[in-house]
Amino acid sequence: MHHNLCRTPPNNRRAARPAMPHLTLEYSANLNTFDAKATLLAVNTALAATGHFVEADIKSRSHRCDTFAVGTSSAPRAFVHADLAILSGRSLDTRRELSAGVLAVLQAQCSAPAGVHLQLSVQVLEIERDSYAKVSVEAHG
Repeated sequence: MHHNLCRTPPNNRRAARPAMPHLTLEYSANLNTFDAKATLLAVNTALAATGHFVEADIKSRSHRCDTFAVGTSSAPRAFVHADLAILSGRSLDTRRELSAGVLAVLQAQCSAPAGVHLQLSVQVLEIERDSYAKVSVEAHG
């Protein structure tokens, strides 16, 4: 088994491109033509292109929300929201850049069905670097 722990090295030097991020995409079920898989691939591609992450360390997943509410009106509304979790320590400018980049992908990938108000949003979350642990397991054989 190959171990690759993603913690700050012992002498507090930061790795040049630490492992991460985790992206969770949530979307309302009334977006019948929304292609979650294509959107995840587009976001992963954009994140890899930033140079902040190793391509193989970008992990993303989506959740369709069958039960949801947007506001209190009965007007047709929909949403796509992305949580981008990254290791702590990046500057506010970098976090803003990442948020804007993911939002741009969502804008390119998502369209509102006729008569539906669609909201797109992104939140960058920081994972405490000192407590995050990861192991990569290689196949045997």
